[in-house]
Amino acid sequence: MYGDNKIVQNYGNDNELNDILARKKNELIAKTQQKSNSNIASPIMLTDSNFNQTVEKYPLIVVDFWAPWCGPCRMVSPILEQLASELAGKVVFGKLNVDENPRIASTFGIHSIPTISIFKNGRAIDGFVGAASKSQMQSKIMAHLGGNNSVYG
Repeated sequence: MYGDNKIVQNYGNDNELNDILARKKNELIAKTQQKSNSNIASPIMLTDSNFNQTVEKYPLIVVDFWAPWCGPCRMVSPILEQLASELAGKVVFGKLNVDENPRIASTFGIHSIPTISIFKNGRAIDGFVGAASKSQMQSKIMAHLGGNNSVYG
């Protein structure tokens, strides 16, 4: 019995074992986070309060600035839903209602909707105003994926 305690104490002082345990723990945490991110198959609802954090969190995010009364916005919405599903794990999509979130809309100078903005590493890098076809949107988005086809960077 006394010998067993001594073995446990020796393991507690083993730096190599502690390093292995720490590395495995970090790998498990990273894998869990990747799985939760890869399940984003529909647009995230963005607000004035979560916009900056969300845009910083994902390496590539496509944001739809829209309003419920906007006819072209209603035409674009199902296309963005499809693309969010098809490109899940590669690109994250978000929607920001400009009527309910005027601060962010003003910050980015949104005067016409729908405006689709593409953010990479927290910065607006591309986008377009008005309704567009699925293939036009997809090719614009895919141009920013480059060689890296993962939302994880």
